Amino acid sequence: MRAIDAGLMICHECHQLNPIEEQSSKQFCSRCGGHLHARKPNSLARTWALLLTAALLYIPANALPIMTVNSLGKGQSDTIMSGVIELVNYGMLPIAAVVFIASILVPTFKLVGITLLLYSVQRHQPMSARQRVLMYRFIEWIGRWSMLDIFVIAILVALVNFGSLASIEPGYGAMAFASVVVLTMLAALTFDPRLIWDNTDYDHE
Repeated sequence: MRAIDAGLMICHECHQLNPIEEQSSKQFCSRCGGHLHARKPNSLARTWALLLTAALLYIPANALPIMTVNSLGKGQSDTIMSGVIELVNYGMLPIAAVVFIASILVPTFKLVGITLLLYSVQRHQPMSARQRVLMYRFIEWIGRWSMLDIFVIAILVALVNFGSLASIEPGYGAMAFASVVVLTMLAALTFDPRLIWDNTDYDHE
């Protein structure tokens, strides 16, 4: 049984359970005074907007150079994938695997995973609610690892700055990739997981 079926709403701020007042259009938490909502307002629309924007930015994030290495007056620009290939060519397979997973697989999984969650909730697809919850929790958990590539670039830019001898500059791909990571994290936060259990036969899960 859901809390709303028992006549209760949970506060987003302090997680206090409050009885639903049928005669009141606006209701506030009895403990902290926060505005109560049975579900996050416009959760699906906001999540779709953030997700589609992230998907559009994911194209330049992979197509544009993520950083440029200047050495003795010569510059070499690398995208995420070309950087992974260079690491493989230099025999740095573990590092290449970490960059590939954090920068290619994780963002792709987040985009696909959130899309599946939204589609299954809106279209009431025959997918176990517990499977959706596990997918949502996994998406939230792996979100933090997507910024690994950006952290590495930021450290390299700060450390490698020897004028005309050697320097590293971030590319437009890095900004697009950072935007994708932030937008997918916001999409996961905007999505209301309680929608997973709405119109679901949770008594037989």
